[in-house]
Amino acid sequence: MSKTRDQECKKQNKIAKEVPRWRKRRDRIPRWDKLDNTAHLFPVIAGESMTNTYRIAAELTEEVDGAKLQEALDIVLPKFDLFNVRMRTGFFWYYFEENGNKAPEVKEEQAYPCRYILPNKNQSYLFRVSYYKKRINLEVFHVLTDGMGGINFLKELTYQYLRLVHLELREKGGDELSTDTSLNREDSFVRNYRKSAKRGYRSERAYEISGERLNPEELGVIHGFVDISALKKVCRRYGLSINEYLVATYVWSIYKECLRGMTNERAIRAAVPVNLRPFFDSVTTKNFFVMVSAELVPDEENMTYETVVKRVKESLRAQISKEHLEKLFSYNVANQQNIFARAVPLFLKKIAIRFVYTRSALANTTTITNVGNVKLLPEYEPYVNMFHAFLAMSKGQLLKATICSYRDTLAITFSSMLAEAHVQRAFFRQLAADGLEVTIESNGVYI
Repeated sequence: MSKTRDQECKKQNKIAKEVPRWRKRRDRIPRWDKLDNTAHLFPVIAGESMTNTYRIAAELTEEVDGAKLQEALDIVLPKFDLFNVRMRTGFFWYYFEENGNKAPEVKEEQAYPCRYILPNKNQSYLFRVSYYKKRINLEVFHVLTDGMGGINFLKELTYQYLRLVHLELREKGGDELSTDTSLNREDSFVRNYRKSAKRGYRSERAYEISGERLNPEELGVIHGFVDISALKKVCRRYGLSINEYLVATYVWSIYKECLRGMTNERAIRAAVPVNLRPFFDSVTTKNFFVMVSAELVPDEENMTYETVVKRVKESLRAQISKEHLEKLFSYNVANQQNIFARAVPLFLKKIAIRFVYTRSALANTTTITNVGNVKLLPEYEPYVNMFHAFLAMSKGQLLKATICSYRDTLAITFSSMLAEAHVQRAFFRQLAADGLEVTIESNGVYI
């Protein structure tokens, strides 16, 4: 972390420690906060069939104690204003209000993951914490934050839990947040947008993966784990970054299994979220990402793996620059900031938002996101085996992939509502063909 960002995190944590000085006033007049620019979308489109929920999980070296995990959440939650909120419906926009309820109940996992988080249930919180054997699960309604904000919270929850379980860790420090955990809640979209920007997103309809579906309440999950040092060697062989290699292999697997080498008038387009914080020197814990698209136009029959990789690499590299990323989000922010648009009642905004969302969602075949490398403080590393993450489904996208790494292992996780796992198998077979040893785990949906 840069010196500037480290100083900002320490400043925010100092503010958090001073909360008791104005606690009485806050209890009398609940604080409120705006949703960030991207977050305005999620409450409009979310529901039982499209939950807009993601999961990040920490796999420990020992069985999780549910009572201790609840205690840890009770301690950590008041320190995170971003998570300590409920969502309200205003006349013009949704907004956040401080949540005065006790922390949501930590439960042992019984149901399928990434279910809809009802805003008026779960103590009105917009996240849930559960556990299963050695795993701590954090599920977040995307209106709160993106994957980076979720990792921030899960890391601190895991630290606190381990301190409660292992007294030797607690003796090294109290219950305060680590100095590298940001509490910043600025809307970095608004701070960094250009007023004159034009729309940068594609709207042409993409190829859609179809097939027999699982039951509505089911979600199939498959994890694949690979050694990072071995993966880097393969990537160097192709002249790719790790992200480019995994995205290109995913697109190839869709092309191979769904189109079977045939041409198609619609492009295979994988939405790839890009974390904007490094580009704009931001430490915000709110949503701050945009989508670029890894595109393959299947205009030739029987394209080789190398051809697909080359096209996807060129597609990604043409889009990932600060100037282009700024253009992508500036158009949306400029529309939101427009004085006439702001004066439109929420019920009319919802109609427009749903229309725009449907066009943009159907412009992509799937989504593959990389939440990055999770780094823990050294004293906690021996107690944690792995992190992984995955996404819920969205309109027109019944299969998604998420990349997450910890120490020397990378996990790529597929979440799906399709009854077959052809694409996933093709993906891991390609990794094996490239010489990688892959360990596979699943939630039992695919036998």
